[in-house]
Amino acid sequence: MTNGTVNRTVVVIGGGYGGSAVAKALDEETDVVLVDPRDAFVHAAGSLRALVRPDWAENIFFPYDTLLKRGTVRRERAVALDPGGVTLANGEHVAADYLVLATGSDYPFPAKTDTDLAGEALARIREAHKELAGARRVLIAGAGPVGLELSGEIKAVWPEKHVVITDPAGELLPGFLPEVREELLRQLDALGVELRLGTALAEEPPAVPGRLEPFTAVTADGERIGADIWFRCYGVRSNGDYLADGRVAVRDEQGRVPVDERLNVVGHDHIYALGDLTDLAEAKMAGYAMKHAEVVAANILAQVRGEEPAAVYLPSPVRSALLPLGPGGGVGQVPAPGGPVLLSAEEVSAYKGKDLFTGRFAELFGITR
Repeated sequence: MTNGTVNRTVVVIGGGYGGSAVAKALDEETDVVLVDPRDAFVHAAGSLRALVRPDWAENIFFPYDTLLKRGTVRRERAVALDPGGVTLANGEHVAADYLVLATGSDYPFPAKTDTDLAGEALARIREAHKELAGARRVLIAGAGPVGLELSGEIKAVWPEKHVVITDPAGELLPGFLPEVREELLRQLDALGVELRLGTALAEEPPAVPGRLEPFTAVTADGERIGADIWFRCYGVRSNGDYLADGRVAVRDEQGRVPVDERLNVVGHDHIYALGDLTDLAEAKMAGYAMKHAEVVAANILAQVRGEEPAAVYLPSPVRSALLPLGPGGGVGQVPAPGGPVLLSAEEVSAYKGKDLFTGRFAELFGITR
């Protein structure tokens, strides 16, 4: 018994931004089991800076063993889900009164790590740093927030490197204020980043991404772009293979799970989903996943206490983002009473660019650095 309620088991599948936050919020009043194959939480928002500053890279890893006081962390991969619990890769079935699906998405390295072991991930980052350090010309395929942020991080450390970004789209950050795009273009130009919008590559470069291996890429129009190294900054993929049998949810074409306004998986009042895995009509960002976690935790706690779950999540109609271009640059757009407003480079640096929110996660995981 805790606070007069009967303990209930909540299995949280996925220990990313939303999963870790909801597990922490439920730890005092429920029996939390957090399932994740990794040995540490990886603060992906800091991974691009880790690439260019390997001395700082350890700051993006937070061991799970400091997250929960009462609950447990299972280092396993979920392979199947049913309304009563989850089946792990080792064959074990973990029963649950409530389930939270928080497995997020995969993205190409270096924006996200490609191993479950923090030590291996750190070694991979340091290896890629050495490769990048030796390159004079860098090609970034993809002019979304990841590609743009990577260009700024590279230029902050190596202003002499030639960085070119290609993208088939004809416009940066569609749906954002014109002045946000104008300021972004101004800063990229000041950094010396060559931006080639409306430019599709005929095929991927013949070199391994992140490897110092001079090559020539060819665009769909037959132009040739020479570079020493390249990075793929596109290709997000939802992590929901354990839902493949459709027993709990039928995913959409992007592999996302349908949820209602309380973030229940449609058809199940004891199963929730949050973050990149959901079909919510909004950008897939860590900040939104953590807001989802607040709603999910509030609703599960209400149910555990015998109350009616009342917390709802409504995606903001206004696009928002903080896009650093190195520690001191970048642009942002946030909602305001009169409509969205532009954030200056100084404001973006103060909010995010200086430490990329690492301090917040040190607090979440109870770590002093």
